[in-house]
Amino acid sequence: MSERKTPRLLLGLIAVAVIGSAALYLAPGDNSKASEALDNAKSSQKLQSLAELDGKAPASRKLDVQTWNTAEGAKVLFVEARELPMFDMRLIFSAGSSQDGNAPGLALLTNAMLNEGVAGKDVGAIAQGFEGLGADFGNGAYKDMAIVSLRSLSAADKREPALKLFSEVIGKPTFPADSLARIKNQMLAGFEYQKQNPGKLASLELMKRLYGDHPYAHSSDGSAQSVPKITLAQLREFHAKAYAAGNAVIALVGDLSRSEAEAIASQVSAALPKGPALAKIAQPQEPKASVGHIEFPSKQTTLMLAQLGIDRDDPDYAALSMGNQILGGGGFGTRLMSEVREKRGLAYGVYSAFSPMQARGPFMINLQTRAEMSEGTLKLVQDVLADYLKTGPTQKELDDAKRELAGSFPLSTASNADIVGQLGAMGFYNLPLSYLDDFMRQSQSLTVEQVRDALNKHLSTDKMVIVSAGPTVPQKPLPAPSDKPAEQPLGVPEH
Repeated sequence: MSERKTPRLLLGLIAVAVIGSAALYLAPGDNSKASEALDNAKSSQKLQSLAELDGKAPASRKLDVQTWNTAEGAKVLFVEARELPMFDMRLIFSAGSSQDGNAPGLALLTNAMLNEGVAGKDVGAIAQGFEGLGADFGNGAYKDMAIVSLRSLSAADKREPALKLFSEVIGKPTFPADSLARIKNQMLAGFEYQKQNPGKLASLELMKRLYGDHPYAHSSDGSAQSVPKITLAQLREFHAKAYAAGNAVIALVGDLSRSEAEAIASQVSAALPKGPALAKIAQPQEPKASVGHIEFPSKQTTLMLAQLGIDRDDPDYAALSMGNQILGGGGFGTRLMSEVREKRGLAYGVYSAFSPMQARGPFMINLQTRAEMSEGTLKLVQDVLADYLKTGPTQKELDDAKRELAGSFPLSTASNADIVGQLGAMGFYNLPLSYLDDFMRQSQSLTVEQVRDALNKHLSTDKMVIVSAGPTVPQKPLPAPSDKPAEQPLGVPEH
């Protein structure tokens, strides 16, 4: 992992990709007319000056979230935002790889094929259609969910044809055989590349050990064995079931009235297959603690430690988020980064994360270190975690983390794209409309004891599933901690 430049404590709602999953995501282009409109409008927006802040946290944007259901059963969340002449829409389906069944890779392939063809248009014509209207289309598939998104200018002469094309793409894809063959070949080439990536190999093995027979165990992109067997009939069947209106959440933000938003949601919902929401997947079984190693020729060894964490409904989410931020959720200054990199120069970076999902997602610590010091580094990481669980954060660490959250929190609703991501996740995980304010209030009121107790409730040093990938070499003792360690990190992690 590279050093992060984003704020250390954001909400994590928008990040739908989960460790161990490979996502196919088409990001919005920078050269569209919608993006140009955004850039032009930015210059006219008022920004808070440092003088205005006077030591206070930046003002957080208050969201008036409106919600309703379409006639076909899709849940809609809408925020009117008139600042820019555009709108963002995201559809979230319970159509991630946890719904693959006995065909790993089916969800990702179905999602990737949506914009490959509709009646009378191939993939090139679809792309040109959106581009000619100044609109951006995006899609992606992950563990829990699949998404499709549209960004368009809100003027009717651009909005209406963009919505018509979007509705065709998501509602009536033709799944051309030649496109399926091409995408399968791309995925198979990716599987060959994975063989040269120790981090990916370790991640795949870790998820198998952590989840066993559970749907989260397999990678979202399937495998070299499963993908070639997936048929066009399976894609059509999966689309009819998983992309049904009753299985969808529609998030809308932008330059629209309530009536316009209702019309858009109704049009999109009516274009989807008819059907109910899919059943929520079962919780995984607690795995046995284990240690595995993958022999791999390299100078560095990848270390991954994990155990089952929480699902998205867990009431301890705020306390665990805050506690993890102090342990290893940010950049410099965390417990792990201080002990592993800053004092000993053993790694370029070391990070920890909770990844809550519909069912219990993983808690994970991961890093790359010198192969000849991998065993000592692993023990050091385990000792840091054990000490942190025993003592909890200091008051200063907690106060600093709260201050950082207060400063970065406004960024979670800084743009329409940020807001639509928040709305989509709120709808998908059935969070209350007041979730953002609730999270902030809960986080700011946490005590050291509450954080420590939540961490110990959900984490245990004797439940760790550990996987390493690297060479078997003679081990060296770790250097003593120092303000200026003799050994410096090797640099950007391999692969």
